[in-house]
Amino acid sequence: MIIGIIAGILGGASLLAMISQASSNNILAAGGFGFIGILIFIIATLLISGYGLDIVKYGIERRDDGPGIDIVRQIANAIKVIIVSFVYYIVPAIIAWLLFTLLGKGILTTIVVVIISIVFAFAEFMAVCRLAKYDSLAEALAIGDAINDVSRIGMIKVLLTIIAVFVVGLIIALIFGLVYKINSTLGGILLGIFGVYAIFFYNRAVGLLYSEI
Repeated sequence: MIIGIIAGILGGASLLAMISQASSNNILAAGGFGFIGILIFIIATLLISGYGLDIVKYGIERRDDGPGIDIVRQIANAIKVIIVSFVYYIVPAIIAWLLFTLLGKGILTTIVVVIISIVFAFAEFMAVCRLAKYDSLAEALAIGDAINDVSRIGMIKVLLTIIAVFVVGLIIALIFGLVYKINSTLGGILLGIFGVYAIFFYNRAVGLLYSEI
């Protein structure tokens, strides 16, 4: 939570510092303040993301305790999550490009591309779970197995879980966003706290869902 608060405050403070210094034509200072703040923000965000992957693992194992902080491993895991997401979104993008190039931008081609994109989006959801469970990029990038996991759980159940978590998170984020406009410091703290809680909530739900396999 402390890391989330730091990330929330630094993210806003760095942006404000860059705007302020840039508006006074102090580009060097704007770049310096912005770079340091954003670098710390990125590291904190990666750490929280890697921590979230551990929460997925604990959810899959149906453990009641929370994971500890392991900075190096969790940042490395966050990078693995980015790699997995990139692969699962670049593959349908390449397929879409090939189909549009070979067949043209007809209605049928568009429908096929949309279906493929949806399938890969659900597969990416399962791939992150596989990464958490097996701690292996190879298992996470086994696209066929990830797609099979979707069918084993049920696409409707996966979709409903995503929607439910998203709606809850969106409502709370909007409330805290209003607070941020009124008081950026208090808003940054609340957004940092909520951001960590939302990650915990989301990943716990994902892990429990995958535990049904």
